[in-house]
Amino acid sequence: MIDIYTEKKDSKDWILQNDLYFNLNTSNEKMSEKEIDLIRQVDKARLTPDKHIETKYGLGTIRNLSSGCKTLLNIVKHPEKVVCVEECGPNVLKIIFAMDNIKIYMSRPSFADIPDNMKIRFNDADIVTGGTGYQTWWSKEYERREADDL
Repeated sequence: MIDIYTEKKDSKDWILQNDLYFNLNTSNEKMSEKEIDLIRQVDKARLTPDKHIETKYGLGTIRNLSSGCKTLLNIVKHPEKVVCVEECGPNVLKIIFAMDNIKIYMSRPSFADIPDNMKIRFNDADIVTGGTGYQTWWSKEYERREADDL
């Protein structure tokens, strides 16, 4: 199940600035083969043993990864935290919505390829299934926001 939170909280258990969090924390951790593969898959980059990345654009540091890739690695490395996914593109969201037991923050819906059997819990309350449940929940949420003048 994926937990989605739609109201922002300022908490040490939340990562709202993915680039900053990644650069200060996650980038300093050892990357597993799975994480190295995610870097390859998302940014088409090869991680070297000394934490540099090689791309078609040349050599850079691990801090030169895209925001979407950094967000994904923050989620994988810190599944106990709620991670903001608002800077992620469809390629990263597809990977995120195929994961299990993660917590994400999004204040608005994103177009994402969501598996039909994926269970999603919104704000620790409503549980929906798949892309249809996701879209239906967001439609009702926008009606609620409009009714509440939010």
